[in-house]
Amino acid sequence: MAIYMAVKMTFTLDEKTAREINSIAARLSKPKSQVIREAVHEFNLKTDRLTESERQRMVRALKEIMSRPPTRTQAEVDRELRDIRRSRRTGWSRPSDLR
Repeated sequence: MAIYMAVKMTFTLDEKTAREINSIAARLSKPKSQVIREAVHEFNLKTDRLTESERQRMVRALKEIMSRPPTRTQAEVDRELRDIRRSRRTGWSRPSDLR
């Protein structure tokens, strides 16, 4: 069971928002503070996502990178990936560990 510290806060809300909170709390049979906590949690999840302009900027950057000619041959890339996979299977050690 989780124990949460309660922090008392005071906000001034417009009448419409206050009515909506009261309505939601009544409809869901939850305390108003719980309605606010859940709304803030949902808003936080939503704001962690990229905005449309951020997404477009990242897509442009990716397209720019993809349009550049490769700096290594496919054989070099395959060899590096094979080495990485092998090292993950066998474990990793620093050069100083081998002394």
